[in-house]
Amino acid sequence: MRHYRALTALLCAVAALLLSGCGTLVAGRGGEASPTATGPVPWTLGEPSRVTAARIGADHRTLSIDVDVPSGEHPCVRNLKAVDTDAEYGAVPGTVHVQVTFTSPSGDRRSGCVGETTATARVRLPEPLGGRQLVVDNRTVFTADGAKPPALRMCGRLGCHPPATGCTPASYDQALIAAGAPMHTYRDAEHCDGRWLVLDFSWRTGPACGSDDGDPACSSRLGDRWFFRAEPSGWKPVFESAAGGCGAVRRQVPRFPVALCAELAPLSATLHPSQPPASASPTAGGSSGPAATAR
Repeated sequence: MRHYRALTALLCAVAALLLSGCGTLVAGRGGEASPTATGPVPWTLGEPSRVTAARIGADHRTLSIDVDVPSGEHPCVRNLKAVDTDAEYGAVPGTVHVQVTFTSPSGDRRSGCVGETTATARVRLPEPLGGRQLVVDNRTVFTADGAKPPALRMCGRLGCHPPATGCTPASYDQALIAAGAPMHTYRDAEHCDGRWLVLDFSWRTGPACGSDDGDPACSSRLGDRWFFRAEPSGWKPVFESAAGGCGAVRRQVPRFPVALCAELAPLSATLHPSQPPASASPTAGGSSGPAATAR
């Protein structure tokens, strides 16, 4: 009996030690155990979330680039720097490529680096910027053309020199962007007088298919029709409708010229499917969108 009691006591002691050793584990999702976050917070290499401005120095070679970086109660950024990458990766005619990087512990929320602030990185180019465009982190483009020194002008989605608003293919592309057309959209028809525009466009749907695939889904498409007014910033969408003729658009935009809408045929219901609201609102309200819509 004494031997049995001694063995039982030993097993209990071992079990207690094992349980005490599990103190660094916590219950995770699905009942699984996961380690408690311990140890030093790592600092990792990163890029700014946004590039906000760029300036050129009096020597026409020194660039000052403003970027958004992590911030918090404690230091959140080290080694902020801008590097001219053309020497390493090869220059592209007409451009200068600069990469901005830093190290930060913001990838771990224990760091407290959950905010953002503006910081400035500087780099001196091997030669004057001149008429070349500045490309920062491969996505934000600046130009000195049309800018007030020392500032550089940030370019938009249509490049550093957007097309003039008018009856041109480049201007129609701007209209598609303004209407929020999907990627890979192509224009079906345009009716334009320089001040007003009707644009029919469509985009492919269904699976990816080869050019010789006979599946109807491979050639299916959806379409839309938008009406625009010319403004200094470009074509502005003012109405959307699948209806033919002028009735729908002129009820919403009485000044829209009859010459551009009188011959419009209604869009096919299969090309322009209806999209009913998801649910009825318990209170009355109006649309706050940029343009009216009619079916």
